[in-house]
Amino acid sequence: MTVGKDVSSLFTDVVNCMQTENLELKKLVYLYLINYAKSQPDLAILAVNTFVKDSQDPNPLIRALAVRTMGCIRVDKITEYLCDPLQKCLKDDDPYVRKTAAICVAKLYDINAELVEDRGFLDALKDLISDNNPMVVANAVAALAEIQENSTKPIFEVNSATLTKLLTALNECTEWGQVFILDALSMYKAADPREAENIVERVSPRLQHANCAVVLSAVKMILQQMELITSTDVIRNLCKKMAPPLVTLLSAEPEIQYVALRNINLIVQKRPTILAHEIKVFFCKYNDPIYVKMEKLEVMIKLASDRNIDQVLLEFKEYATEVDVDFVRKAVRAIGRCAIKLERAAERCISVLLELIKIKVNYVVQEAIIVIKDIFRRYPNTYESIIATLCESLDTLDEPEAKASMIWIIGEYAERIDNADELLESFLENFPEEPPQVQLQLLTATVKLFLKKPTEGPQQMIQVVLNNATVETDNPDLRDRAYIYWRLLSTDPEAAKDVVLAEKPVISDDSNQLDPSLLDELLANIATLSSVYHKPPEAFVTRLKTTVQKTEDEDYAEGSEAGFSETSAHPADPAGSPPVTARQAAPAPAPPPDLLGDLMGLDNAAIVPSDQPETPTGPPLPVLLPASTGQGLQISAQLTRRDGQVFYSMLFENNSQILLDGFMIQFNKNTFGLAAAGPLQIPPLQPGTSARTMLPMVLFQNMSAGPSSSLLQIAVKNNQQPVWYFNGKILLHALFMEDGKMERGNFLETWRSLPDSNEVQKEFQGITITSVESTLDLLSGSNMFFIAKRKNGKQDVLYLSAKLPRGVPLLIELTAVVGHQGLKCAVKTPSPEMALLFFEALELLLLLHLKP
Repeated sequence: MTVGKDVSSLFTDVVNCMQTENLELKKLVYLYLINYAKSQPDLAILAVNTFVKDSQDPNPLIRALAVRTMGCIRVDKITEYLCDPLQKCLKDDDPYVRKTAAICVAKLYDINAELVEDRGFLDALKDLISDNNPMVVANAVAALAEIQENSTKPIFEVNSATLTKLLTALNECTEWGQVFILDALSMYKAADPREAENIVERVSPRLQHANCAVVLSAVKMILQQMELITSTDVIRNLCKKMAPPLVTLLSAEPEIQYVALRNINLIVQKRPTILAHEIKVFFCKYNDPIYVKMEKLEVMIKLASDRNIDQVLLEFKEYATEVDVDFVRKAVRAIGRCAIKLERAAERCISVLLELIKIKVNYVVQEAIIVIKDIFRRYPNTYESIIATLCESLDTLDEPEAKASMIWIIGEYAERIDNADELLESFLENFPEEPPQVQLQLLTATVKLFLKKPTEGPQQMIQVVLNNATVETDNPDLRDRAYIYWRLLSTDPEAAKDVVLAEKPVISDDSNQLDPSLLDELLANIATLSSVYHKPPEAFVTRLKTTVQKTEDEDYAEGSEAGFSETSAHPADPAGSPPVTARQAAPAPAPPPDLLGDLMGLDNAAIVPSDQPETPTGPPLPVLLPASTGQGLQISAQLTRRDGQVFYSMLFENNSQILLDGFMIQFNKNTFGLAAAGPLQIPPLQPGTSARTMLPMVLFQNMSAGPSSSLLQIAVKNNQQPVWYFNGKILLHALFMEDGKMERGNFLETWRSLPDSNEVQKEFQGITITSVESTLDLLSGSNMFFIAKRKNGKQDVLYLSAKLPRGVPLLIELTAVVGHQGLKCAVKTPSPEMALLFFEALELLLLLHLKP
């Protein structure tokens, strides 16, 4: 079994060996059972009697082993038999059995949360916090914390009574037990500064622990309590106490150093005084791996101050001559960041950068020019004397960012550089081949040069650049900027000066780049992955919410590996969906039509097909732009599907006192890349009239990055009003394909092939299914195809399939009692994030057509 061969055929024979008195043999049988019980759930029941018997064995090791194994066998049929032995073991005389049973409750909660709550296991776990054995307390805390993470209800909260018990157990349990207890304590908010000081005093000895996890958990706990402490002396002493353990972490293996450095990076942003005098421990050693060196650089920038900047600059200068190119680049950037951060040290930083430029190493020179551009932004009109030195390196530049930086410097200081036009001209020769970043800077720098020196040379250059940037390019950003400059220069050069040569805001130091609220959240998660990624947990972990169990699937029972997934998960709603709102853009004069066409992307002469579908009947369209916001214009709209084509069904109502005409529409980037297939065809609207249209849509033209979202942002314009921006919803069922019906066998095979983690569940409390047939008809009208139906007691379970564009299947299971409130939906798909969008669309569809 260990080398990967399938020995499941021997299941019955191996189960017979469970009766043995030999402990080693019993352990092997249990291991075998854990491995194969899921694929042989019916045979696994044969082992239940032996488990129950072993849970009453005189030997505590066997009692604990039986409970641990029963918890590891994730088969629903066995779960109910586990409850009685588990209840006895939670009250067992032996602490080893009690601590094993505590963890088993968390495993059982993951399989069947309702059962755990009904049988009172949570109360039993809370009682174990008062246990006289510290290991039992630690395991009870670990189990309760795990359960709390998977539950929406408050289950485990540390109060003043629990606090004392946990602090007492802290000194006597194992290192990992201490981590669990410290993590639980960090959630506790002290009532006053005095209590916070007492807690910190009792936790401080953990800082001397040999285990790094204990040290970091203790640091997290102390940092949380320091927020409440008001005495500056106490805070100063705590900062002194925390420095040595954090420094000690940097003498561990490189992997631990990396984790420690990522955590220290967060700690020094909040409390820089902790390590202010320890900057030398962050100096890079010759044999440090690159990932450790990069992190040390980050921490050094954060700890750099007027007092230690000379030491730091010597180090950075040394690093800039190393062989690792990425490290050298980061070291040069670090010098620039120190210059921006420390005004008094800026001159020293610049002289170091100039020394590095003289080395004439290509990538060092290019990085130096990039950071000097930022220094010019930070300290305008201070260090421009070095421009001549920079111009000597012009020919060596070949990286886009370095070129763009040098061009920015030439444009910004054109009046001080005698041959600025020649320098820019050398870049203009290859304008069409340059990357967009360089082209944009060239365009702006040439306009600056022309405005500062409106002589014949720059005048010819500006003609060439504007021609290249409007006629020769297909980059919309470049073209739009060129048109705006062209318009400004041709109509009002003085306005152009005000815009292009406006005073720029001084940039600030970015070394403490994390938002304070995010920093506090990350500090609350020190010693977890969150503090290594520098992301909140919800950004990379989908919280799985356990839901009510389904009983065994009779129709699909044969060989069904957990059937249609007995337990299921419902990720929390994505936080990134903005509310549906409408807002008004500031009124502005309408630009000339040709330019508007360019800016709005409406110059493609696509025509709406003449056989456009007729206006839909059915529920009213949702109002996206109310008349109160749209100065009398009201827009209602919704995505719909007709004859295999996606349309945007829209209703325009003119409640204003003026005629509205010249309607145009633009869709922002979105998850499915939805965009208009042609211009919006709405006739002029007299006051008090309305018009409907079905706008054909295309997919995958306008894709947005980031997590999937049902948000559809729309801009609509007419000749009389400003641009209106409002939000709609992408209804997933409008995208379902007509060929989404699966064969029954294919459906089952696909369901089995997708991992359980791809299944997402949701319950709709306010929906009542009055008739299975009418519900299936309704879903079928939205291309959700019926596959099979079965009875589960009073419940009807329906299986359906649907298919998204690009062939993404959705396998749907609906469970409801006809005539009763409540509908449970499970979805399995290769793209689980689509399930959340599906639930949103399904709820809307059912609420509109079924009785609430």
